[in-house]
Amino acid sequence: MAYEYAIALTGGIATGKSTVASLLALNGMRVIDADTISHEILDASSAWVEETFGSEYINGAKVDRAKLGSYIFSHPQAKKTLEEFLHPKIKAEIEKRSEKQDSFKFPYLIDIPLFFENSNYNIKESVVVYTPADIQLERFMKRNGYAKEESLKRIVSQMPIEEKKDKATWLIDNSKNLKHLQNEVEQFVQTIKEIYKK
Repeated sequence: MAYEYAIALTGGIATGKSTVASLLALNGMRVIDADTISHEILDASSAWVEETFGSEYINGAKVDRAKLGSYIFSHPQAKKTLEEFLHPKIKAEIEKRSEKQDSFKFPYLIDIPLFFENSNYNIKESVVVYTPADIQLERFMKRNGYAKEESLKRIVSQMPIEEKKDKATWLIDNSKNLKHLQNEVEQFVQTIKEIYKK
């Protein structure tokens, strides 16, 4: 059975999930990243992308993700086609890596952006990287250079962060500065080690 020792790592757009994933890895935790896997699969499927969406979304041997991203965000049917193609492949790869991680009999994290939205993964425990909605919006606009309206459109396409906070087993608070975040991550790792002490 896959996911026996898995903890889902999730959050919202611009809540700092990637930063937390890196900090967790620095603190000795193993992390499977769904985004990295989806990029690998997408690049390996460039022929399919070209055939399905057109050659303007291919750059050399790779998929032009930014260009494809803005296209599918404004075309729901194209988004559905892409997701139906990618999701089963991503899930199969995550499952394969998860089985390997389970063999170590110690918790590891699977970074899944839409863990609560899609409920595709039978993982009991979860940790949410939490940022209050107003800070989330501010950070997203700053990071992506989008206007407020466009930013809100992206953020509301996900479950509200407060709801995710309520569903989480653990929280990592990222509402302050990096120093505070590092402490939060260290405390979380400590907690996991305490629970799973051999």
